[in-house]
Amino acid sequence: MYAYDTVDVLRGEICVELEPVYAINLGVASPLDSAEASLWALEDAQSTFSAMIYGWSFDYTPADRQRGIEEYLSLKPEGEVLFGDDKIQITDARIDGDMYFIWVDYRLNQSQKRRITAWNSSPFFNANAQGYGPLGGGPGVTDRRDIKKVALEDAAKIALRTKLRQIQKNRPHRASGFIALSKFPIYRLKSGRWSCVANFRIEIKETEGYQAF
Repeated sequence: MYAYDTVDVLRGEICVELEPVYAINLGVASPLDSAEASLWALEDAQSTFSAMIYGWSFDYTPADRQRGIEEYLSLKPEGEVLFGDDKIQITDARIDGDMYFIWVDYRLNQSQKRRITAWNSSPFFNANAQGYGPLGGGPGVTDRRDIKKVALEDAAKIALRTKLRQIQKNRPHRASGFIALSKFPIYRLKSGRWSCVANFRIEIKETEGYQAF
């Protein structure tokens, strides 16, 4: 898997479970047939390429137990690769047991190349983290992509929390900026939960401290 070592093509591997453990929660027939598995894989590729090229603006509040403040993260997409974009190309597909794997490429246009160059510039730094989420995504989660997104957002929280501790002497009240995926995340089932290992590029634009009284 790679992303920023090329300015022409992004590439990554997508894995789809042919017998997803959460299928019953979504009313999906299991096991998936090849057409459904391919559709899911392309949907996952589309959302991942969007997160790599455009990323999100974020608003993050670290947890503070003494002040009774819970950790909070809001991610707002900065753009989107449209589903069905003909620049998304499957280069390889295989089935291994109950898993369906595809390698997929996305050929960048000029404006997207500039975005990748910007994400790879000096204001941004690397961060990686492993996040977790419930198998069914938690209360109110009904879309299959949102199920794994819970684990991805947990990884983003951990990456931001760790980076702020490294660069800020005092815990800020909030921080805002931009964050993007730099590689395809890796999802696994671990100890009854989703695990997501993700690599990010982050720019912290602004931090706000607590007022002293």
